[in-house]
Amino acid sequence: MAQVAHDAVTDADLRPFEVAEEPLYHPKTFIGKYIWSQDAKIIAIQYGITAIGIGLVALVLSILMRLQLGFPESFSLIDPANYLQFVTMHGMIMVIYLLTALFLGGFGNYLIPLMCGARDMVFPYVNMISYWVYLAAVLILVASFFVPGGPTGAGWTLYPPQAVIGGTPGTGAGIILMLISLCVFIVGFTMGGLNYVVTVLQARTRGMTLMRLPLTVWGIFMATVLALLAFPALFVSCIMMILDRLIGTSFFMPAMIAEGMQTAYDGGSPILFQHLFWFFGHPEVYIVALPAFGIVSDVLATHARKNIFGYRMMVWAIVAIGALSFIVWAHHMYVSGMNPYFGFFFATTTLIIAVPTAIKVYNWVLTLWRGNIQLTVPMLFAIGFIFTFINGGLTGLFLGNVTVDLPLSDTYFVVAHFHMVMAVSPVLVVFGAIYHWYPKITGRMFDETLGKIHFWITFLGTYAIYYPMHYLGFEGVPRRYYAYGETAFMSESAQDLNVAISIAAIVVALAQVIFIYNVIKSLFSGEKAGHNPWKATTLEWQTPHTPPRHGNFDEDKLPSVYRWAYDYGVPGAKEDFIPQNVPSEEMAAARAHGEARAQGEARAQGETKTDG
Repeated sequence: MAQVAHDAVTDADLRPFEVAEEPLYHPKTFIGKYIWSQDAKIIAIQYGITAIGIGLVALVLSILMRLQLGFPESFSLIDPANYLQFVTMHGMIMVIYLLTALFLGGFGNYLIPLMCGARDMVFPYVNMISYWVYLAAVLILVASFFVPGGPTGAGWTLYPPQAVIGGTPGTGAGIILMLISLCVFIVGFTMGGLNYVVTVLQARTRGMTLMRLPLTVWGIFMATVLALLAFPALFVSCIMMILDRLIGTSFFMPAMIAEGMQTAYDGGSPILFQHLFWFFGHPEVYIVALPAFGIVSDVLATHARKNIFGYRMMVWAIVAIGALSFIVWAHHMYVSGMNPYFGFFFATTTLIIAVPTAIKVYNWVLTLWRGNIQLTVPMLFAIGFIFTFINGGLTGLFLGNVTVDLPLSDTYFVVAHFHMVMAVSPVLVVFGAIYHWYPKITGRMFDETLGKIHFWITFLGTYAIYYPMHYLGFEGVPRRYYAYGETAFMSESAQDLNVAISIAAIVVALAQVIFIYNVIKSLFSGEKAGHNPWKATTLEWQTPHTPPRHGNFDEDKLPSVYRWAYDYGVPGAKEDFIPQNVPSEEMAAARAHGEARAQGEARAQGETKTDG
């Protein structure tokens, strides 16, 4: 259906730049360009390669866990201590070192300057340092695999007192390295995060008002604000736990007997750590989800050839989700015990935060409604995300209710819900985003057939993994157990399901080889993409070079923005879209030319009929 141009302006409406451009630093050597790079696009690729690399480690750990659960007593190299260490490292890597780093450090660095019409990040040198600090955090984390006792096995939430008391794997150097790595990660993120926020607020090009920003930028911007406010809670809790472990303070450690001996700890509160952790932990869900929401919005609009439905509503939904995410954290702590009034409060806020989230889902569906849907690989992953996020969100309504959560909290139902919302959904967006912007990043098209094979195996395979886990949760099968043995309350089908889940997990893991092969092969032999293969409207697709060079746009002129980011299907347009940097005057001339040509063709057809 044809749409009218939204919020279009002319050159006379644009304000001049308030501050002159700062000259960019242009390195001359390979090391300066690609190693110690200050170009946000190169830094984004560095973040992406590092995050995906450590993510593959987490993938291998998940397969080792599934081998043990599906085929117990078959692999001697996996003992109970190893299993708990695999659980812990898999969870922490996926949530922090892969998804957070990839969405903010990877996509944030690449897309924010391009989509805002900026030359680069506001602080390029600080941006460079932020990546190397992140890499140091990853290396410190990996080092914990090689210290005596191995990495910590306290679970990815690192709850004290078991995280620092003997009997838990990795209570020596393992837990210390984990906590130090998290602190270093937060320092690096803070450097990058301040860059993202200041660039969005201060470095937008002429005409790029906040309400003309693509939703990808809004999602990354709001997620960065959340992280800057939430990460300090994790930072201080890590510092306090390090002090508890090394010098015997009692921030989180109560008076207790461990291994038959009275410990020196006294007066600490383990619940305090849980509050600090989840005050960070629930906003962390949206630190990952909000960039995914924005990216999906842009992918859907581009590949459905239709303007995003309810743009302003989508923006305010992102802001509302960000604000509400700070008052729902204790729904992760129902089993810790709390005053019933607090339980009621957090159950209510959990239901309230579902409202702006549901608004976004409705708007995505209405964006697709009567659109000219192109089932490209990015579009398949975006639609797969919508299905998966709805499924995961519905199970979240169960767990947000105190009376339902208590019996389900320690079961595989939580594993299924958490992975559908926090693992499968964002990972589908990651793949969709990489496929969508791959032509811009590399100048080459990927293999469409391999991309579709990768999507269907990944999408259907993840459902084969996590759907059965809901049933296991209702059966009461507990999570984080190394082995179950003969358990009266578990039916025989539970172990059969574990076997099937493990086989599906192996298949999905192997399918990622297709993705890696496609990315590498297409880099060298893929068809040349052109500057705008998806016919998109946003500024990153309007650069004079593909891939964009340092400085992004013409050396003597930054683009000016005349309209919002979603002008698809506009009547009279030369094609079925209008880029943000096309002046209204040009559009009016093109429309007049198109109308004149259509009238001429109509007259010619009428004369032909008359002659006949």
